[in-house]
Amino acid sequence: MDQNGILAGKVALVTGAGGGIGREIAIAMAAAGAKVMINDVGASLSGDGQSNTPAQETRSLIEQRGGAAAIDTNSVAEPDAAQQMVKNTVDTFGRIDIVVNNAGILRDTIFHKMSPKDWVDVINVHLNGSFFVSRAAAEYFRAQESGAYIHMTSTSGLIGNFGQANYSAAKLGIVALSKSIALDMKRYNVRSNCVAPFAWSRMTNAVPNETPDQQARVAVLKQMTPEKNAPLVAYLGSDQAKDITGQVFATRNNEIFLMSGVRPVRSVHRENWTPESIAEHGIKALMGSAVPLDRSSDVFTWDPI
Repeated sequence: MDQNGILAGKVALVTGAGGGIGREIAIAMAAAGAKVMINDVGASLSGDGQSNTPAQETRSLIEQRGGAAAIDTNSVAEPDAAQQMVKNTVDTFGRIDIVVNNAGILRDTIFHKMSPKDWVDVINVHLNGSFFVSRAAAEYFRAQESGAYIHMTSTSGLIGNFGQANYSAAKLGIVALSKSIALDMKRYNVRSNCVAPFAWSRMTNAVPNETPDQQARVAVLKQMTPEKNAPLVAYLGSDQAKDITGQVFATRNNEIFLMSGVRPVRSVHRENWTPESIAEHGIKALMGSAVPLDRSSDVFTWDPI
């Protein structure tokens, strides 16, 4: 742990920090001087089962390097549990400065076969969980007039992907949540940003790996190890990022991207539109700038740098 690091004196709560990207974020923040509350329920990727072991492993890795960490096993998907999670952080370390909303599950299914439970469970952990934890921390951030939120989004939501209607909707919802937090809490010097991480982890190792093309894609994905995403998240939690809020970044191996927001790209106007005049004129004028039906892989067409 660096006593003079970029996060010295800060306390960070990282959800889903028992493995993968969350673990690497927790380790990086501790290495930068922060005290870290490791939140993890120890569930499987689908959200089943619970174990303290993943969180204990993360804490051991931090403590072996001289850092300070504690464990919380509350679920982000329950508002009372989220309140307790934040309270535990403050009771343990005396304050809270950074919230990293990273916890997540997957229930990938093609849309027309997706069950209501698959939808609700994913929305509850990703989107509702991000709100519950952020809202619980907001009272502390407002009182101390400082704080940083970093929310994990995904290009599955920003751009699109097959078989992930629940995950994509939740992840794009998180972007809107983050922007709203940034707007509402700017007066209290609280900032909120999103990161869309690329990494080979539990959340991606279900990618098909059968055909030669699929195997080639997986080989590329495996180059993008989880720790590549941690430096940007640690930076966004620091005072060095005090003027950065309401933004969406993406990290891919050694690349960092600033992502654009949704903005008007073309307009038409006419008095007294009718369905017929829209068909004959309006749509023809607009669709030259229509957004293609892309997936993430269609936009990021080059190998990671």
